[in-house]
Amino acid sequence: MKTGLRLAALCLATALSSPALAQDNMDRLQSMQRTDAQFTYVEQSGQRADALKAILPHIKVPSGFEVSLYAIVPDARSMAVAPQGTVVFVGTRKDKVWSVVDRDRDRIADQVMDFAPSVTFDIPNGPCFSPDGFLYIAERNRVLQFPAAEFFFEGPDPAVAIVVPQGELIPVEEESFNHTARVCRVGPDGKLYISLGQPHNVQPVDKHEMYDKEGIGGIIRINTDGSNREVYTRGIRNSVGHDFNPANGDLWFTDNQVDGMGDDTPPGELNRQTAAGQHFGFPWTNSRVEIPEYRKVPRPEGVDFVEPQVEMEAHAADLGMSFYRGKSFPSEYHGGIFSAQHGSWNRTTPIGARVMFTSLDENGDAAETKVFAEGWLDQETGEYRGRPMDIAFLPDGSMLISDDFAGAIWRITYEGDLQE
Repeated sequence: MKTGLRLAALCLATALSSPALAQDNMDRLQSMQRTDAQFTYVEQSGQRADALKAILPHIKVPSGFEVSLYAIVPDARSMAVAPQGTVVFVGTRKDKVWSVVDRDRDRIADQVMDFAPSVTFDIPNGPCFSPDGFLYIAERNRVLQFPAAEFFFEGPDPAVAIVVPQGELIPVEEESFNHTARVCRVGPDGKLYISLGQPHNVQPVDKHEMYDKEGIGGIIRINTDGSNREVYTRGIRNSVGHDFNPANGDLWFTDNQVDGMGDDTPPGELNRQTAAGQHFGFPWTNSRVEIPEYRKVPRPEGVDFVEPQVEMEAHAADLGMSFYRGKSFPSEYHGGIFSAQHGSWNRTTPIGARVMFTSLDENGDAAETKVFAEGWLDQETGEYRGRPMDIAFLPDGSMLISDDFAGAIWRITYEGDLQE
């Protein structure tokens, strides 16, 4: 653990005195002291498992693919698969991060328990790994680092460093219950990329300048020790999914559109970023659609807005996404993007609750987008059986889909002949 991070964390822990943070145990953990924290375990069998398995026949996937229940995980949101693949760390929009363990590698979770129960998490939606095994967790207003989490998750008191102290990811006065699900990735440059959704449907005009400076309604980039913060991506509303194209390093991300403009507008977005500082239009436009509140606000001088690569159906709530880096799916899926649609709320007829696939052309642009897996939305009643939130892949190339409505992680495998 870096000395600077340890000292910063110790000073911060001493200075903070709010009731929630006083129970955070950060000072004890930074001093390598034990606590009395106890694990919470999630039963993986019984009636709950049976009810989830009853959903499986409703899920439709292409020929040759099969869907199964990987784990029961309450409030499952963004996922980070550990480098060895034994543990999947799963964030939530509550106060838990879950360790989902498959010790015997039979691709069914053996155990689900909370990670680092000695830490008081605050919306720890966004876990991500560095290639060398450091786990980062992006909360509402803090970023933590856990060295070797894959090998120390079975103890309640893991080593931890503070990358961004509490209250410094965004200004404290901008903390909100809305659009606070951060996601993170370690980029090809070794830096940490964190999305910061702006908390409004459309931010007030008098807040725009400050939001732009802080990266709220954007994606920031920092060193993994928290230094050299910069706004990497501008002009987005609330991105809850991003990944880097392994072929060329471009950043791709989803973006949720404005509510209240009708059932079919604006479309959802899948975006490609090729250089630092590019602007994607919001709050002036959302998927090329003008936002009324900003029609009379001057646009940034000398800035060309980058248009979406893909316009998804409106209000399907495009969230987590990941490039397919595996080999166990047919070649048509290699190097493409799988993305989760959480499902609509602001629409007369519900839509979404499915997994989309976007292929890329030889120039690295989006070529075709189609439905890959669906059935979590009952088309007859409009009720949700589940709501896919994030996409991740195990070392064998099989897909994991988190579902915070059903409280589950689903797994999709290809059982057909790859030679066909």
